[in-house]
Amino acid sequence: MTHAPPRQNPTPPDGDAAGFAATRWTVVLAAAGGMKGEAGSRSRRAMEELAQIYWFPLYAYIRRRGHDSAAAEDLTQEFFLRLIENNLVVAADRAQGRFRAFLLTSLKNFLANERDKAHAQKRGGGARLIALDSLDAEARYAIEPVDQMTPERVFEQRWAKSVLEQVLERLKRKYQNKEQGKLFEVLKATLTAKADEASNAAMGRELGLTPGAVGVAVHRLRRHYRDLLRDEIAQTVASPELIDEEINYLLKCL
Repeated sequence: MTHAPPRQNPTPPDGDAAGFAATRWTVVLAAAGGMKGEAGSRSRRAMEELAQIYWFPLYAYIRRRGHDSAAAEDLTQEFFLRLIENNLVVAADRAQGRFRAFLLTSLKNFLANERDKAHAQKRGGGARLIALDSLDAEARYAIEPVDQMTPERVFEQRWAKSVLEQVLERLKRKYQNKEQGKLFEVLKATLTAKADEASNAAMGRELGLTPGAVGVAVHRLRRHYRDLLRDEIAQTVASPELIDEEINYLLKCL
């Protein structure tokens, strides 16, 4: 994964504070407290979108706490079900404003409550809010490094990797939409490895470009990546002032 440096003087993706207010986490926070109608629907959709990135870090946390794969899947699904349907976001600390911190604290409270309940009953009543493939989840968990990481450390590392994977997928789609899929596939290695004159020449031969043109293309790819990373992080914090701090924390978690 790349360690793309954050920019200074963060600017919301849309270029102003009003644009920032429409990000997923701020939409969720705005609806906290039981707002109904369109605001409530937008909040639910925003929460479900965030869940797509966070379900595996939470699953990995639960597994590291000692639950087997089936229990971890059920607990992850039930957690998101309650989070969305019971409007638990009302308890979010707006002063902190980080979806990552809110989720982990909420999950710890949820697991503490679950310990006092019978586990024979199917959690969530069969409801499935997110596309959590148990085989995929366990396969991904099985390739995690075998070490003594705490559950919290497992969550943070998987969170960081999940965010970067999402950013890379968005970047890939961006290039594919411009019919530049091959350009992306050839250049993507430069996001994690330093390009030099020899590598630029080799990539140029594959792409039919001069080394100079490859250098320009690499610069643009990295800039697009940084922009998308900032945008992705902006979706999970409550104010633009937190973007650089959260990116720095993400890089430390890798």
